[in-house]
Amino acid sequence: MKLRFFNTLSRQLQDFQPISDGCAKMYTCGPTVYNFAHIGNFRAYSFEDLLRRTLEYAGLKVTQVMNLTDVDDKTIRDSRAAGLPLRTFTEKYKKAFFDDLKTLNIEPAEVYPAATDHIPEMIRMIEQLFERGIAYQSADRCVYFSIDKFPQYGKLARIDRDNQRSGVRIKNDEYAKDSVADFALWKARDEADGDVWWDSPWGQGRPGWHIECSAMSMKYLGDSFDIHTGGIDNMFPHHEDEIAQSEGVTGKKWVNYWLHCDHLMVDGDKMSKSLGNFYTLRDLISRGYTGREIRWVLIGTHYRKKLNFTFGAVDQARDLLNKVDELVVRLQKAAGTGDAGVSEFVAKCKETFENGIFDDLNISGAVAALYELMKGANRRLDQNLLSAGDARMILDCLKDFDRVFGCFDVDGAAGRCAAAETFPAEVQALAEQRAAARKAKDFAESDRLRDAIKALGYVVEDAPGGVWKLKKI
Repeated sequence: MKLRFFNTLSRQLQDFQPISDGCAKMYTCGPTVYNFAHIGNFRAYSFEDLLRRTLEYAGLKVTQVMNLTDVDDKTIRDSRAAGLPLRTFTEKYKKAFFDDLKTLNIEPAEVYPAATDHIPEMIRMIEQLFERGIAYQSADRCVYFSIDKFPQYGKLARIDRDNQRSGVRIKNDEYAKDSVADFALWKARDEADGDVWWDSPWGQGRPGWHIECSAMSMKYLGDSFDIHTGGIDNMFPHHEDEIAQSEGVTGKKWVNYWLHCDHLMVDGDKMSKSLGNFYTLRDLISRGYTGREIRWVLIGTHYRKKLNFTFGAVDQARDLLNKVDELVVRLQKAAGTGDAGVSEFVAKCKETFENGIFDDLNISGAVAALYELMKGANRRLDQNLLSAGDARMILDCLKDFDRVFGCFDVDGAAGRCAAAETFPAEVQALAEQRAAARKAKDFAESDRLRDAIKALGYVVEDAPGGVWKLKKI
């Protein structure tokens, strides 16, 4: 079965054909380590992990490089405000980032290059752009890339170059370059940089943001590689500029497939601190949610669609994952008469799963296969049809799905079920009656049952979709 992805470069679904048989090389834009990463960042990192796991599921050996941007305007600004050396300041957030990756069960990349460790590679690349007549140093002592010397500029973002050309030299507080669209390769040292600078053939300074990714990706993946990913907000100018400087150096096509994920919203709004809907992963963990519940929400919407994050969605994820755990425990105890059709049933579920996930990471199709597997397994268990061997086939299928989902941890399900909070039978029964009353739109009865539950020392919390959970007051 072939993998296919929507290539932003061609704006088409394309079969995936790696440069080297059996291998997939990919570069993923990583964090700028000046603060804790937020859930919008982790939407991108979770999508990239889903992509990596799908490539591996398809039998490919993946080499992934994810950069760590540890020198830019923000890291310098905030390290100086904290009164700390740049490396000391960023180290805290690098560690936090790796801790968060583990919380979300995101597979580690093969290489995490930090920008400050690759300054010589960036300087050499800029030198090559000078040799090819594409880079120039301006009156402000900064080095710029001349996009007029790269006719293909704009091919990723579909930029209208005619409307970008100014035809006059720009010089103001921000620019002293030939064109307003030219971008910085090397920034001359100024007061705001403090002691963050390196020597170069063009004077003391530091690299521009875009050159970092080009130099580091090409060092570890070569002049050309298979996949580059990132958020849609990075497509222009960051990814466009990366293409220009990389292909400007080599004259070769740099990346074959570009995959971009859309934005994360919170309760239908753009996430922002001013709206009070800005969350880091740590904020959600402090509210009692688990990494696997958050991960399920982050991967649960197709990567090219906006993801609307809500706490109700995380509650629904908890409910689903608890049901998976309960199914696993039932399967582990199965000792029924046997069902000759189990093998065919499992094969059909796997086919549905692969048809989904191999088609541009169609997560809805993959989840449909999971629901199909759970429904069929529970029905057979209810009828005492599954032998221990039959159950093992279904458990193996769940483990197989989890190679991509990364949320189930089948072997740990029994322990989670045993540790789950239990409630008195009377309270549980009242809660179920209340749920039925709400479904029937008998809100007077629902309110009466809610008060009865509260009188016993418990509260029912509701979420969209009829999901509810009990808590002790």
